[in-house]
Amino acid sequence: MQKYLKVEKRNMNNQYGMFAIRIGGIFVALVLGAIFLIFSGHAPIDVYVTMIDGAFGSAYGVNETIVKTIPLLIAALGVSIAFRMKLWNIGAEGQIYAGGIMASGVALSFGDLPSLLLIPMMMIAAFLGGALWACVPGIARSFWGTNETITTLMMNYVGILWVDYLVFGPWKDPKGYNFPITAEFSPSAFLPTFGGTRVHIGIVIAILCSFVIYILLNKTVWGYEIRVAGENSDVAKYAGMNVTKNIILTLMVSGGIAGIAGMTEVSGVIHRLQSNFSPGYGYSAIIIAWLARLNPIAAIFVSFLFGGLIVGGYAVQTSGLPASVALMLQGLILFCVLGAEFFTGYRVSIDKRFFSKGEAKING
Repeated sequence: MQKYLKVEKRNMNNQYGMFAIRIGGIFVALVLGAIFLIFSGHAPIDVYVTMIDGAFGSAYGVNETIVKTIPLLIAALGVSIAFRMKLWNIGAEGQIYAGGIMASGVALSFGDLPSLLLIPMMMIAAFLGGALWACVPGIARSFWGTNETITTLMMNYVGILWVDYLVFGPWKDPKGYNFPITAEFSPSAFLPTFGGTRVHIGIVIAILCSFVIYILLNKTVWGYEIRVAGENSDVAKYAGMNVTKNIILTLMVSGGIAGIAGMTEVSGVIHRLQSNFSPGYGYSAIIIAWLARLNPIAAIFVSFLFGGLIVGGYAVQTSGLPASVALMLQGLILFCVLGAEFFTGYRVSIDKRFFSKGEAKING
């Protein structure tokens, strides 16, 4: 069978055609999700309508979708920088936790400071926390050739467990009824919100980051260097670029931005550090970065849709389905879109001899 299948490379310059293929991938994911729902005894149309209505059908739903968009977008921007250099930073989740730890440490230690001073301090600390967390895999990759996919992934578990140690141990709130949480931050450590909603100024930070990173990657010398090094490190070295330094720096910037996502969550939403404060934002960020084609501006819209997917997942619980259905759909969308991505660069065809052979067998 294999010899009758032909995989041919093709150059698709038609943007509409590429867009249609990716939309087709999402459609296939929804069809597969519908099949799963049917076998689990639920009407797919009802479930999808419930998800859309829960996420976008009311002012509350849209607000909650924006709240989820903030950490998703910032973390996706972080991993996009590393991916541009073909550095597979799978550690955004751990970097989010590292940023949350550092920001919480500042909030708990300097709660008497005014907001105008305390919040920037928390943001800088969060960036440094995420950057240092990503620096370890960066050094290992640069000097010993260690696979950063493995090291960044393993660092996730260290970060999550380190938060557990703090909230069950030295930072545990003595008035928290034995829950794994710290004391609530002082109001000066809260990110300002809009009106009576939970939407906080982190959305402005996230969107500004999108435009700054777009300029950084596409209009600066450093952005050019990481693109060249990602395509061919030997060419980059021949051109006089310091690849070793750029590997470490790129992973540190990538991790630092993911760390800011942790700060926005502890400062803007829960106002304290607690166990499992990130329900997998770092992993979802990887999906978002790929769906956005590593484009920081496109990531804004993809993050918003994924935020809606999470909020919609909570809404379907009222129909008897677990919120993990949203996670399943995320995985299906990633799998199908990556599969569709293959067809933007390659064409698969079946040799006519296969059909003539089959016809000969039938006649025989």
